[in-house]
Amino acid sequence: MQLTQYSDFALRTLLHLAVSKESNISEVAAAYNISRNHLVKVVHHLGKVGLIESQRGRGGGIRLARSAETVTIAEVVRLCEPHFHLVECFDAQNNRCVISPVCRLQGVLGEARAAFFSVLERYTLQDVVQDPESLALLLGIKKPPVETTAG
Repeated sequence: MQLTQYSDFALRTLLHLAVSKESNISEVAAAYNISRNHLVKVVHHLGKVGLIESQRGRGGGIRLARSAETVTIAEVVRLCEPHFHLVECFDAQNNRCVISPVCRLQGVLGEARAAFFSVLERYTLQDVVQDPESLALLLGIKKPPVETTAG
């Protein structure tokens, strides 16, 4: 089983935003050394499904639309993967496998797919951003200076 590059880019974008709080497509693309053109499509989709907010123009950018604690990894994968047809018989409209009426493989693989999503449901973006300082350093995210109060 393999996630598409689209889902990979979506997850990485959301992790970047969980650490940076706000960014832009060019910064995210540069941080991961990925195509800005591909990322534009991903970010547009993430905005349409309500996972990020974007603002155009000067001072604009992208940010999470919800807190990182409320976005599960399973939700992102489900929203980004076109289907999870592990084998042909999972796609009823295009199934041409002659043994489908008696084969039990579909049930076994269906159970495995359910277990996969069950694990992903247990984790949020926040869970996988446990060391934001190290992630920020690796991604080249400049943290704003910590404000101090005169005392």
